[in-house]
Amino acid sequence: MNFSKLVPSIFYTDIQLGIKLFVECLEFSIAHNELNSACPFCVVDKDGLSIMLFENKEYAEKEHPEYRLVTANIEEVYEKVAAKFPELLHPNLSKIELRPWGAKEFALMDGQIGIRVQQW
Repeated sequence: MNFSKLVPSIFYTDIQLGIKLFVECLEFSIAHNELNSACPFCVVDKDGLSIMLFENKEYAEKEHPEYRLVTANIEEVYEKVAAKFPELLHPNLSKIELRPWGAKEFALMDGQIGIRVQQW
């Protein structure tokens, strides 16, 4: 067996929250766009990563997942996010911290999901 990529699906009550987090804040690009369809969705891409964003109130109300994005330069990511989107910083991990397991981390949340940005 051989796999080349894992592509998670994230469900939002309002897909614009996901667009703000992934496209505007984390600088992903919209690779496939069906935002104006009856069931809005899109695929966002960056650096070989892909995520499917869906607007689906029923599923969004059932799920509030947390994801990790690993980077080689957490300070650069933090500076960009904190300067432009401080409202997305998670109040419990709003600054870069060295965690007990040896990784540097800070966290984001958009009302639907959590993202931990991590550097080992």
